Amino acid sequence: MIKADKHFLDNINRIITEGVYDENPRPKYKDGTLSYSKYITHVFETYDLSNGEFPLTTLRNTAIKMGINEIFWIYQDQDSSLETAHKRGIVWWNDWNIGDNTIGKRYGATVKKYDLMNKLLNGLEIDPFSRRHIINLLQEADLQETKGLYPCAFETEWGVRKVNNIMYLDMILVQRSSDFLTANFINKIQYVALQMMVASHLGYSIGKFSHYVNNLHIYDRHEPAMFEILERTPLNQQPKIELLNNKNFYDFTIDDFKISNIEGIQKIKSPLELAI
Repeated sequence: MIKADKHFLDNINRIITEGVYDENPRPKYKDGTLSYSKYITHVFETYDLSNGEFPLTTLRNTAIKMGINEIFWIYQDQDSSLETAHKRGIVWWNDWNIGDNTIGKRYGATVKKYDLMNKLLNGLEIDPFSRRHIINLLQEADLQETKGLYPCAFETEWGVRKVNNIMYLDMILVQRSSDFLTANFINKIQYVALQMMVASHLGYSIGKFSHYVNNLHIYDRHEPAMFEILERTPLNQQPKIELLNNKNFYDFTIDDFKISNIEGIQKIKSPLELAI
């Protein structure tokens, strides 16, 4: 069993056996019903990308291309406009429109305001072994300036290792919250894609990818899908993602990514209602 499938099943079982239900939740379903969730805390996973350990499960499909397009929206386009998102085929943010066709001073708007992406690229090139390569999207001034959803995947921490004259780029993704059956694997693979683009821009090799989630949850209306996953048998294959070209970070497009070994991966048949 590949590592991603093992983590998937282990964490579902942990939520079933160790998880607790929240009280007075903020999110609601579209019919106005409160979206209760069962959750565990302090979940940490590590994948060695240099050895082909990609965080893609074979137990359900993952919206890989839309996830990567969201990364382009945040870190290349650097805005929070839904019009820009729609041009990239991203529609899942529509319910978080704050009324001006944006999601507020969030994500890409924060990246642009503080020039976070260029500071990261320059820092990793000029001083690769620094321990200060961090992008943090939870900027209090931005959170107070407009309403909007607080970023879930809010921080990346980057480091470089030199092994046998090879420069490996490692990255940790930190999330305050993760909906396990909808966004979790999308977030994993889209930030792996970001890591790959940064490594390519700098001429480094991809190293380790780690993912820390403070609150990993399954919503009450998603529990049938959870049990559907538990009834499935993992496939004997490791899904892969590759960059076909080496480019400047801002020149990458979705056509530069090759995704393979995903044949036979099924969709979840049970409905996954959005909690907003």
